[in-house]
Amino acid sequence: MKLVIVESPTKCKTIGQYLGNEYKVMASIGHIRDLSTSGRGGLGVDIDNGFKPSYTISKDKYEVINNLKKAVAKSDEVILATDPDREGEAIAWHLCEVLKLDVDNTKRLEFHEITKKAILKALANPRTIEMNLVASQETRRILDRIIGFKLSYLLQKKIKSRSAGRVQSVTLKFLVDREREIENFTPEEYWEVSGDFSNHSIKAQLVAYEGKNIKIANEKEVDEIINALPKEFTVDSFETVTKKKEPRLPFTTSTLQQEAFNHFHYSTKKTSILAQHLYEGIEINGELHGLITYMRTDSTRLSPEFVDSAKEYIKEKYGEEYVGYIHKGKANANIQDAHEAIRPTYLELSPDKVKSSLPRDEYNIYRLIYARALASLMSSRIDEVTTLKLLGNGYLFKAEASKLSFAGYDKVYKEFSGNGKDTSLPDFTNVKTLPLNKVEKTQHFTKAPARFSEAKIVKLMEEKGIGRPSTYASTISTLSLRRYITSEKGIMIPTDQGKLTVDELVKFFPNFMDPSYTAEMETMLDDIVAGDNSKQQLLENFYVGFNEQLIIADKSMEKVQPVKTGDQCPVCGRDLVIRQGKYGNFVACSGYPECRYVKKEEKEELEFVEGKVCPICGSPLVKRKSHSGNEFIGCSAFPNCNYIEPNEKAKPTLTEEEIQNAPLCPECKTGHLIEKKSRFGTFLGCTNYPNCRHIEKIKKSKKKENNEEN
Repeated sequence: MKLVIVESPTKCKTIGQYLGNEYKVMASIGHIRDLSTSGRGGLGVDIDNGFKPSYTISKDKYEVINNLKKAVAKSDEVILATDPDREGEAIAWHLCEVLKLDVDNTKRLEFHEITKKAILKALANPRTIEMNLVASQETRRILDRIIGFKLSYLLQKKIKSRSAGRVQSVTLKFLVDREREIENFTPEEYWEVSGDFSNHSIKAQLVAYEGKNIKIANEKEVDEIINALPKEFTVDSFETVTKKKEPRLPFTTSTLQQEAFNHFHYSTKKTSILAQHLYEGIEINGELHGLITYMRTDSTRLSPEFVDSAKEYIKEKYGEEYVGYIHKGKANANIQDAHEAIRPTYLELSPDKVKSSLPRDEYNIYRLIYARALASLMSSRIDEVTTLKLLGNGYLFKAEASKLSFAGYDKVYKEFSGNGKDTSLPDFTNVKTLPLNKVEKTQHFTKAPARFSEAKIVKLMEEKGIGRPSTYASTISTLSLRRYITSEKGIMIPTDQGKLTVDELVKFFPNFMDPSYTAEMETMLDDIVAGDNSKQQLLENFYVGFNEQLIIADKSMEKVQPVKTGDQCPVCGRDLVIRQGKYGNFVACSGYPECRYVKKEEKEELEFVEGKVCPICGSPLVKRKSHSGNEFIGCSAFPNCNYIEPNEKAKPTLTEEEIQNAPLCPECKTGHLIEKKSRFGTFLGCTNYPNCRHIEKIKKSKKKENNEEN
């Protein structure tokens, strides 16, 4: 028997059906080990000995590893088939280390789509583990651990901020800088003038005076202009030209996240999860199919095989005139180009054919990817744009209309392209003058720059070279988890704590908060992959400067004092203050740790459930709320009686956005797993209950999440 190890149980099923009975496919379920928390500072890194890392097996992976070891012992050969990126390469290396496999000889499969053809091709052309990729991932992990522990500890001690990170802190600075632009913005008044011309009621806009663009600052100016306009205007020009609009490039991770937000209001995290499901395999007519290529990529490149098949498909379905050519994006030094763009794996599996097999959200993402990849290889859209220019007393008015001449790529992408409806103008070819029937003036004020949506911040991160495709969604999730930002319908707003964090980091770690520094660090990590950079040299150069700044900040950064409530502690008489805790703010004694008084929250007024009593103790049943906001019915004698009755009518008080950001239910794939409570404890349950009764245990960890960047 030959053993194939992947990360995901879903990939096990999909890949397993392509291989014969001589193969067994098992999953590591992600990383099996991580840096330990031993040694100086709990870093798990021996800084004085060449930054040597110390690894420990994750506590929830002992059973997984034991099962893998048993399978290895029974196998004739072990083949590693983890994801084709740095993380996947690192997982493969850790598996070799833990399972005692020969790193130099163990086969490593690389494929970018989970199809039978791709799997068999990879199996026929195996490689070994690329240690430069492993070194790059290990360097990134060590950097993030040092920053995550040392800088986070400083911020916790001084200003009560929960964490800092190489990518998350710079991203937070983008958000804070934009918020301050908005706060400091002063609106400026301006006016627009439009005219109604001829018997056809042609509406034209005033655009210029004496050949120069016009800007009207106030009502006095606009009235002077209106009074100077003649009653009749000369037709300065009337012409129709054709304009081509090229199709957009196929999706990268960031552009997919942007478009999914723009069209469906999906968060970056949700889009990543949905794309992962499509990549790993969807059951269609009894068989599992990986519907898209690898979803973590910054490349817009398409394989020659796909290009050829897509062109043939376009020709047969739409006609030869719709076949386009390969478009290339702008050169960008930050692009790794390690993978293809995100595209469908089977053109014959159109969105309509798989719709019945996919939950709504996965279907939306699939049809978006399918249409974009196909459209990118189609011919340009052609519009006929007609422009009418009218001149009078030096004032130029312009009217414009656009009419579709040839659909091109819009044949498949019209729903997502944003191209408007056709408009038209009468034929003024032989007309010399037009009367001005009516003039309208409109007052406007310049608007402050808009706050960043998740889509916009991902676009900015990509442009600035901050992070990589695999980190965009997790970075945004971390900022929200640390309460550095709040989100309103996907629009991110930095909190006061987020602003304070940025201010202190900019003051004491200016280079660390410089986007170019972070981008340069990403480039150096890429250089390690190419074998052009020394891992140890990078770490040493970083640590020397970082540690010097850390020492200065520890001495000079002022400690934020908690806000007084105006009341005194009933135990010792000291002031009561507002403190920050893991679950939010609370009121406690300023004399901590000598005095540990914490003000208890006022008891909620109990709402009794008419006609219902506890079946255990006979006390009335009441409506309550859990810490997660879920309503339930429980015994009024709590805590003496812990009886809880499921309340099927109760709905979670989480916002729609919070529910949408929760993991998808693996059983029904339409609901989301949210925290619920029963008499046996807290668990994750599906929002489609009772139609779907899938539940999961909540994994507990003794590690403090605020010690390390996510």
